[in-house]
Amino acid sequence: MDRQGNKYTFLYASVMVIVVATVLAFVSEALNPIQKKNEEEAKMMDILRSVNIESTTADVAEKYNKYIGDKVFIVNYEGERQEANAQTAFNIDLSKEVRKPLSERQYPVYECHLDNGEVKYILPVRGNGLWGPIWGYIALNEDKNTIYGTTFDHEGETPGLGAEITNEAFQKQFVGKTIFNEEGELVSINVVKGGAPDDAPHGVDAISGGTITSHGVENMLMDYFSGYEAFLKK
Repeated sequence: MDRQGNKYTFLYASVMVIVVATVLAFVSEALNPIQKKNEEEAKMMDILRSVNIESTTADVAEKYNKYIGDKVFIVNYEGERQEANAQTAFNIDLSKEVRKPLSERQYPVYECHLDNGEVKYILPVRGNGLWGPIWGYIALNEDKNTIYGTTFDHEGETPGLGAEITNEAFQKQFVGKTIFNEEGELVSINVVKGGAPDDAPHGVDAISGGTITSHGVENMLMDYFSGYEAFLKK
């Protein structure tokens, strides 16, 4: 075959494409368990961080099993527990659930038992920031009203602005705030541009220069607290 001809060039390119695609598929398949394990560990670390438990990849599984373990379940919009095991609840993909109407979503609940005997309920939340999705975990006290801790993250918010939702100073503002008013109505948490009064029971300061991301956090919390409302009131 003429190596300078078009036929040879076409066949050579076709073979190379097939070989490279096969190698990439093999590598991807081989790395998939490792990638999945890393994602699960990162998720566990975020969940634990919402109740002020720091962990590393070396001890996160041990700490997660100690404080939460199989105490993970799913509730529906009516607040009823669903038939599902802990692993199924853990694996719920909020990026898919958030696209559904509130009444059709599955809502995971992580029940955490601390060393001092206190019980915290950790609720995952997800919404939209300025440039992409934002998400987090909200830990509530046993009264299912007072916030014990939070952790937030994002996909592509602006560094120094919207990305500040990951900052500890922003997240600590939520501690001690309540999501129901004195009449038992869900009011969630207002993220106030210009600053909320220190004694505001349902308000925190917005991020300076990150107005849209701040609104995203506020809308995300109201959206998901509304979905969890029936469970929290039971």
